[in-house]
Amino acid sequence: MIDPVLAVKGISVGWGGTALIENATFEVHPGEIFGILGRSASGKSTMLRTLIGLEHTLAGTIEICGRPPDHDHGGPPPFGVMFQQGALFGALTVGQNVALPLERWTRLPHDAIDAIVRAKLRLVELEYAVAQLPSTLSGGMRKRAAIARALALEPPLIFLDEPSSGLDPITSAEIDRLIATLAHVLGLTVVIVTHELGSITTIVDRCVLLDRESRSILAAGVPRDLAHHAHPRVRNFFTRSAEAA
Repeated sequence: MIDPVLAVKGISVGWGGTALIENATFEVHPGEIFGILGRSASGKSTMLRTLIGLEHTLAGTIEICGRPPDHDHGGPPPFGVMFQQGALFGALTVGQNVALPLERWTRLPHDAIDAIVRAKLRLVELEYAVAQLPSTLSGGMRKRAAIARALALEPPLIFLDEPSSGLDPITSAEIDRLIATLAHVLGLTVVIVTHELGSITTIVDRCVLLDRESRSILAAGVPRDLAHHAHPRVRNFFTRSAEAA
């Protein structure tokens, strides 16, 4: 049996000792595009911050490639992250932003780093913008640049925070296709935090649905199957329905 890339066991996440989600358990398998879903204020962002080690769990354990996300092994983390809105450094060019992980975690010469940066930008169809500042890019381009930075160290797993949120429908669909292509071509495992139903139904293989009322994972499985779930809040989420829960 193949070990999961991400193993979450009985975790509770929240702020100031108050849990937003309690006793969450799920696994992400190699090569999957896995969705962490939920309505606004359901705990998605807090779950992401906890999974990547920016917040501590209130209970339970997390393992990424067999180790805790915040454990210092003296090397780079086994994952990359695209934060919501890209989180690019405005004073640096696109190329300099993508180079940051390589400069932090490797001793490669400048020419090698430059070649890797251009290769990663080529993967996201943004090589022409290597010398541009983030302020000159559209929203979709900034997200592509942030994905390139997440791929800089060639991690087996990347986390994407709302990758298609705030984009027009065509650009959103282009980002979805890019994610699916990268996952297939590079053999990546991808965890997407999103509430965008278009992305969920198009590219997500399996998912968990976080629920603020029950403070739990309300449902887990294949998105198209959850549209017919017995629980009304699950069914409503996947059908965009406002019927009483």
